[in-house]
Amino acid sequence: QVQLVESGGGLVQAGGSLRLSCAASGSIASIYQLGWYRQAPGKQRESVATITSGGLTNYEDSVKGRFTISRDNAKNTVYLQMNSLKPEDTAVYYCNARLYGGISLWGQGTQVTVSS
Repeated sequence: QVQLVESGGGLVQAGGSLRLSCAASGSIASIYQLGWYRQAPGKQRESVATITSGGLTNYEDSVKGRFTISRDNAKNTVYLQMNSLKPEDTAVYYCNARLYGGISLWGQGTQVTVSS
């Protein structure tokens, strides 16, 4: 099995930056894709950015050019660098691991709050 531990959330003013980290442990070789999702109050959870084991990335349209997902395979850690943050980025951010075979696992979530 795979365990995910997130860190790096917090409160920031609009226009500021934050970096989220997600450390994976356990059966690392079983991970096909790592990603970040977010859920704002009253809204559905949505994909923010994903990165495959081969390094292919995908971004939600509203974060393109502002957020960057990266992966350190030596540390089994995925990062989300968030720049030019907007109040509408406020949400709980979840790390996700998608395993070969289709199983999807989640971290505990970290709160990101952007004040105007």
